[in-house]
Amino acid sequence: MSPFFENARSLFEAAESASLAGHAPSHLTILIAADGAIRMMADSDWPLDRLLAHNGGRMAYRVSEQAGKLRVEGRAASAACRFEADSPRNAPRRLAALASPLPALLAPGLSAGL
Repeated sequence: MSPFFENARSLFEAAESASLAGHAPSHLTILIAADGAIRMMADSDWPLDRLLAHNGGRMAYRVSEQAGKLRVEGRAASAACRFEADSPRNAPRRLAALASPLPALLAPGLSAGL
């Protein structure tokens, strides 16, 4: 796997781990310069391609959580990616929603009054 995609995968796994531990991921933008220097910016709203062009970067990533979705977006000169999944912090809510119809699925012939 290319370093670009490997970085994106690692960032996504780190964001998932932080979310599972109860920490809300901050909106973080990470720029990797041509010389390998790493610059991190909080709450940057610059499009990743413009950020790369303006700073002479080699790769840029954005980690965010919005509307219950955890997301990592990446951009390089000739590649782009986006990893997205339901935020692990929403797992208890999703499990509770799944549990309520479970008895009816397991025994569809039984009525609620029995």
